[in-house]
Amino acid sequence: MENLVPFTLLDLGKITNHRSGEIKFGEKMITIPKDVDVVNFITESKARFVLFGIPEDIGVRANSGRPGTSNAWKNAISSIANIQHNRFCKGSQIIILGSLDVTEDLKVAENLNFNNTDDRKKLSTLVEKIDKEVSHIIFTIIKADKIPIIIGGGHNNAYGNIKGTALAKGKPVNVVNFDAHSDFRILEGRHSGNGFSYAFDEGFLKKYFIFGLHESYTSKNVLLKLKDLEDRVRFNTYDEIAIRSEKNFEQELNQALNFIKNDSFGIELDLDSLPGVASSAMTLSGFSIEKARHYVHHFGKHSNAAYLHICEGAPELFDDKNPQLLGKLIGYLVTDFIKAKTAATEL
Repeated sequence: MENLVPFTLLDLGKITNHRSGEIKFGEKMITIPKDVDVVNFITESKARFVLFGIPEDIGVRANSGRPGTSNAWKNAISSIANIQHNRFCKGSQIIILGSLDVTEDLKVAENLNFNNTDDRKKLSTLVEKIDKEVSHIIFTIIKADKIPIIIGGGHNNAYGNIKGTALAKGKPVNVVNFDAHSDFRILEGRHSGNGFSYAFDEGFLKKYFIFGLHESYTSKNVLLKLKDLEDRVRFNTYDEIAIRSEKNFEQELNQALNFIKNDSFGIELDLDSLPGVASSAMTLSGFSIEKARHYVHHFGKHSNAAYLHICEGAPELFDDKNPQLLGKLIGYLVTDFIKAKTAATEL
């Protein structure tokens, strides 16, 4: 884990707002001491969850999206540190691993132009570099018998999550993805729109369910490809559930779970599927935040749920100048997942 920026106890103290009579997550979450073996520390810890940030927007840039997802980790960890530690959810269940060091890569990416063919190839090469680092870190966390909670970053990082999990489990894994887009586009060089298709093509992704696809933003070619692969790749659409009422949200959750539950699976959630949430591909129409939270709970409580990835949030794109709201939303999703996994263990 050479390219990791550790999150220290001092860092945690700076972002935790102490208040008399209260205990915050920041007072209970576990940081990794300096000069210890990181892998051994994680393995021996009683905490079940490892929080890991990927502060990049290179995959988004490589997909001609709006940058800004590189700031979500800092925004989120500040909010998570100030969640109340109580009987419903305990900060002591979380190890803060830190974040991937992409400082130099971001500097390079900022000077590249997506519309230039050579620059676009360079962006894809940078994404491939991040892929390798993410997959190694996720592999290490899962081999230590812990559950990664990943905060991106672009959705390109789904590839590293899937590959790392598959390598740790010794076989391909399944994924459910709450997303307006399939991110199953052609293999044209890595970016945020083809993480799942690359993972599928390379044998790391076994079954894939896309939950809440937006019909107006899915190409004919992608739809044809999904139809050809329907034994292993399935989806429902936001439109048929929420607009035309042809399908029921709760029943669709169960359908998706039945499709993936027999093997280890990842839970992916793209914040650009939620209306009004600042993201690289922001929308005004989509499932509510409450539906997204219920989605995380529904899948998180299953024993085969291997990780949670929350991505594509871009706090600085909030029009109302309240960027902390994105971090608060991510905090809700993180604790929903932890509560679901904890309740499942106690059953």
